[in-house]
Amino acid sequence: MPADHKAFGSIEALFQQLRDGAVTARTLAETAIAAQTVLEPTLNAYRDWDKNYTRAQAEAADAALAARYDMGVLHGLPVSAKDLYVVNGYETFAGTAKALPMYTAQGPVVRAVRGQMAVIPGKTHTVEWAFGGIGMNPHHATPRNPWDAVDHRAPGGSSSGAGVSLWQGSAVAALGSDTAGSVRIPASLTGTVGMKTSFGRWSLEGIAPLSPSLDTAGVLTRTAEDAALAFGAIDPLTADPLALLARCRQTEARRFTLGVCEWMFEGNDPGVAEAVHAALKALSEAGARVVKVEVPHLVELHDLFRSGGVAGIEFAAFINQPAMAEWKATLDPIVKSRFAAIEAVPATEYIRRKQRIQEMIQAAQPVFGEVDAIVGPTVPISPPRLADLQSVEAYQAANLQSLRNTSVGNILALSGITIPAGLDAAGMPVGLQLQTPSGADEQALAMAVAFEKVLGTARENLGVPPLCA
Repeated sequence: MPADHKAFGSIEALFQQLRDGAVTARTLAETAIAAQTVLEPTLNAYRDWDKNYTRAQAEAADAALAARYDMGVLHGLPVSAKDLYVVNGYETFAGTAKALPMYTAQGPVVRAVRGQMAVIPGKTHTVEWAFGGIGMNPHHATPRNPWDAVDHRAPGGSSSGAGVSLWQGSAVAALGSDTAGSVRIPASLTGTVGMKTSFGRWSLEGIAPLSPSLDTAGVLTRTAEDAALAFGAIDPLTADPLALLARCRQTEARRFTLGVCEWMFEGNDPGVAEAVHAALKALSEAGARVVKVEVPHLVELHDLFRSGGVAGIEFAAFINQPAMAEWKATLDPIVKSRFAAIEAVPATEYIRRKQRIQEMIQAAQPVFGEVDAIVGPTVPISPPRLADLQSVEAYQAANLQSLRNTSVGNILALSGITIPAGLDAAGMPVGLQLQTPSGADEQALAMAVAFEKVLGTARENLGVPPLCA
């Protein structure tokens, strides 16, 4: 039996154990290495992994603690990083066929993690340029969703290896990014917690871009409490992550009014809506107020997204730069097909879309005078089998559906988090998405922690993925 996810306690528990001398960073590193060694051939979470570099980082963390240098909550803990992030010691591919030599400087998010002497064991897989919600990558292979022991199902994207690394047991937190759902989708499909920060809250410096108008950084964890600590450790506005967790724990479900958006339940795969409704019923019984809410212009917003929105246009402008010619030439055909139709969109249309988005953002604001969060299924579909996505047409249909509910949050500049709600009819994880106003990141975390007390953690509510049992 590998030393897997079950060997790691919560981030809070590990924080204390390291300081009590009950464990060492080197011990945690060896646990992560053992789990990765056994499970990586099946799960394929990482594009790049270096066990010797992992050990060296851990030994440095232990030496610092021994010298009474306590660098923070993440000190000595294994944290994986999506292959969009520049991390010293690893090349950055951004899911492409060849390394990107122009991305060499770590940004504030990685510097915050590294400044606490966390151990980054490797770079997790991503969809090429993060342009997709399914998680597929023909250049470096696609991670396997650990919840299906028979078929290779999608892990969700574009942070496709992030959630998988958590169940694998090689990380206790995973850095991701979210342009239309790329933190929340893989979290939902793998039964983990995914926190999308408000636009602009975390710097995008040192992260390969997709859409400057919509890109956000985020983090995936095994529990909502872990999410609060990981967020607080990285967030430039949070002085004390442990105090943030304490405030979240003091919050009860009955404090919140949840706005159920019926549009998000349309076209759900069997068992998805049922799992979310069951979770909402449990939260209602715990005192939360659950009401129906109408979000203005959702159909128009979704049509805008389907036509490429602004992200597709911004990516087309980026990849068509002369300096990117080598990488454009080797684009995944599926990625290329997604933006090919919008390469010729005129600047006037781009400006019109930007203006219209601002109008829709303003129109949505009054909703949050009635409710604390807009709720619904994070992803309306069950993780698809890769065998069913061999044609461009099949992929495009599944991809658009996977992004349907999460893209709303990016376009409307909302903060958002997904927590496990249950299992669908296929026995695959279902996420409950909580979307809060821009800047209300702490509220989203408090809500998630409060609701986790009612619904249970993923291990309590869903069990253990068959491939990690």
